[in-house]
Amino acid sequence: MRRVVSLFLPHWSTDRLRRKMRKPQPDGSAPPRPLVTAIPDHGRRIVAATCREAQMLGIQTGMTITKARAFAPELDVVDAEPEADLDGLRRLALWAGARYSPVVAPDPPDGLWLDITGCAAIFSSERALLKDLHRRVAAFGLSLQIAVADTAGCAHAAARHVPAGRPVTVEPGAHRKAIALLPVSALRLPSADVEGLRKLGFERIEQLIGSPRGPLAKRFGRELHRRLDQALGTLPEPIEPLFPEELPQARRGFMEPLATADALAQVIGDLAHDIAGQLNRAGTVARRLDCYFHRVDGQTQAIRIGTASPSRDPRHLAKLLAARIESIDPGLGIEAMTLVAALAERQPGSQADALENIGRRGPDLPALVDTLANRFGQRALQRAAPRPSAMPERSVAALPALAPETGESWSDWPRPSRMLARPEPVDVVALLPDDAPRLFIWRRKRYRVTQGDGPERLQGEWWREGGIEGETHLTVRDYYQVETKTGGRYWLFRLGDGVNPATGSMRWFIHGAFA
Repeated sequence: MRRVVSLFLPHWSTDRLRRKMRKPQPDGSAPPRPLVTAIPDHGRRIVAATCREAQMLGIQTGMTITKARAFAPELDVVDAEPEADLDGLRRLALWAGARYSPVVAPDPPDGLWLDITGCAAIFSSERALLKDLHRRVAAFGLSLQIAVADTAGCAHAAARHVPAGRPVTVEPGAHRKAIALLPVSALRLPSADVEGLRKLGFERIEQLIGSPRGPLAKRFGRELHRRLDQALGTLPEPIEPLFPEELPQARRGFMEPLATADALAQVIGDLAHDIAGQLNRAGTVARRLDCYFHRVDGQTQAIRIGTASPSRDPRHLAKLLAARIESIDPGLGIEAMTLVAALAERQPGSQADALENIGRRGPDLPALVDTLANRFGQRALQRAAPRPSAMPERSVAALPALAPETGESWSDWPRPSRMLARPEPVDVVALLPDDAPRLFIWRRKRYRVTQGDGPERLQGEWWREGGIEGETHLTVRDYYQVETKTGGRYWLFRLGDGVNPATGSMRWFIHGAFA
C-alpha cells in the first residue's frame, strides 16, 4: 500500500533567512526579534511570510508593512526571495531523498513530498522513520509539521490542519475517515472557491463527499472534485522525483507498456550496462542505485539498492535490482524506466590490481553481502570483531559485514562460540569449593558432568568509568569449562571469591556453550 509523507514548513522563508543570516533562535528566555518578508504591491509593501514570533503578535500575510509595524515596532523586514526559497526546498528535498526515500519532491512554497512506500524497513518501522525525519529537520532550526497517509492529498491536509508537536499518522485504510473531518480549505482549492463553498454551507469535506457533483462542478469547475478524488485515493496523484541532473543516469521509454517481471528485468540489465559505462568513463563506482518505474497513470514507483563495497559490475548491479522487482506494482503498465546512480565515489583504476583480480580464486564476499543485505536489510548483517576487555560480555563487538579491521586480535583463552545475552542462574552440586561442578540444573533440566576444567578467575575492570566495576565493589568470577554425559560443553561461573562477601554471593551461573 502506498504511503506518502507531507513535510510542512509553516515558516520556511523566515527560517531560511535566519539560517542564512546566522541568527538562530536562542535557547534563553528572551525571544528573537520578529521577522517578516515583504513584496511590493501597487506602490506599497505587504507581508509575504512571517516567523513564528510575528505570527503570535497578530501579524498575518497580506498585511501592509505599516500596519505590521504597529503590532511590533522592532519588526525586522527583509525583501522576499521566492527563487531562493524554491532553491532551498530543492536542496532540502535532495537531502531527504538521499536518506529516506528515492521519491522526494518539493511541494512549493513551503513543503516536501516523500513517498516512503517500502522504505520504513530501513528504520525498522514507519514511526521510527518519521521520528528521525522530524528530529533532524527540527535540528536545522526549522518549524515543521509532518503527516503520513495513504494519499498525498490526505497527508497534505493533515500536516496543515491537524496541529501537533509530533508526526501525525493516518493509519492505512483510514484516510477517507480522516479527510472527512477536515475543513474544505484542506483540499488545496483557490480561496475564492473555499469562500464560495462556505457561503453554500459547506464547512467540512464530509459534506462534499455526499453531495451531488453536477451542480458543484457547474459552479466551481473540475478542480474541486479532482482534489477531492485525489485525497480519497480514487484519482492518482503522481509525485515526480527530484534528483541531481549531474548524476549518472539512464532512461528507457517504451512503445508499449511493460507489465511482466521478465520484461522489467531485461530493461534493468540494459540500464545497468548504460550506467556502468558512464561510471567507467567518469572513473567512479556506485554505492547506491535508484530505479524509477513510471506508470501510464502518472505514478512513479522506485526501488533502491546499496552495495557493501564500490561496484560498477553491470551484472551484479542488475541482479540486485531484479531481486526487488516483486515490490513494484505495474498497474496498467510501465511506460518508462530510469536508473540513477544516487551515490557514487571516485576510485582510481590500477592495472596491477586488475591483473591480480583476474587470477584471484575464492568467493566474492562483497557480492554475497550485497545479496543478503538486499533480502534481509543492511542492518541485519554484522560480523564479530574482538574488543579489548577482561569481561567476556564486552570482548566482542558487532560491526558491519565489510567494516575495516580494528587491529585487535582475539584472546588465546578458550571462549564459547555461543554466549548468552545475560548469564542465567543454575543450581550446582560440587564436591569441593574449588572443584568443578558434578551436576547442574538449568531451565528445569538436569545435566550430569563427566569432566571439567577450571577455575579461571576474572576480577572485573575496576578502571571503567560508569560501569558496574566503577560503582560497586570488585566483582569476582570463577569460570569452569564442563562436559556433560550427553556430550555438551558449557561455560559456568561462580560469583565471588568465598572470602569477601562484597565480591559476590557465591551463586552459580551459565554464560555460554561451546560448539
